[in-house]
Amino acid sequence: MRHIRLPAPVLRVIAPGMRLWWRIRKPETFGVKALLLHPDGSGRFLVVRHSYSDPSRWGLPGGGYRPAVETPEQAICREIAEELSLSLPPDAFTVLHTVATALEGKRDTLTILRAVAADEQILLSPELAEARWISDVRQLKPAPVSRWLIAAISRTG
Repeated sequence: MRHIRLPAPVLRVIAPGMRLWWRIRKPETFGVKALLLHPDGSGRFLVVRHSYSDPSRWGLPGGGYRPAVETPEQAICREIAEELSLSLPPDAFTVLHTVATALEGKRDTLTILRAVAADEQILLSPELAEARWISDVRQLKPAPVSRWLIAAISRTG
C-alpha cells in the first residue's frame, strides 16, 4: 500500500477539514500507536509532536491502517519507518491495549503496541515537528500530553 506524504503546512491546513468530515460522515477507521522504549534499557521512551492537528500535544508515533491489508503489527512497523526512519520487524511488537473511540468524530479502533527501538537515532518525517526520548511525562509539562501516551505508560507498569 502506498501512502502519500504531504508537507507539514499542507497537513495543518487540511486537518480541520478532515475532522469536520469525520464528524459528518462518521467513518470507521483503524489506527495504531507505538510506545517505543529506548534500546539502552534505561526505561526512556519516545514521544512525538505532530506537525498538524494539535502541534503542542505530545503523544506517540503512529497512524492509520486498513485491516484487510495489514495487521496492527505490520501497520506500526510501516508507520515508524515512515515517521521516524526506524526499522523493526512486526514480531518485535506486543499489543498493550485495543480501544474503540469516537474522540475525533469517527468510529476508530486504536491499537497501542510496545517495542524496544533498534536504534536511538531517528530521522523525522514532515508529519512530525519534534521527538524526544524521555523517562517521565512530567518532563513535558506544561505542554498537553495525549491520553493514549498516558494509557500506554500505565499498561507497562
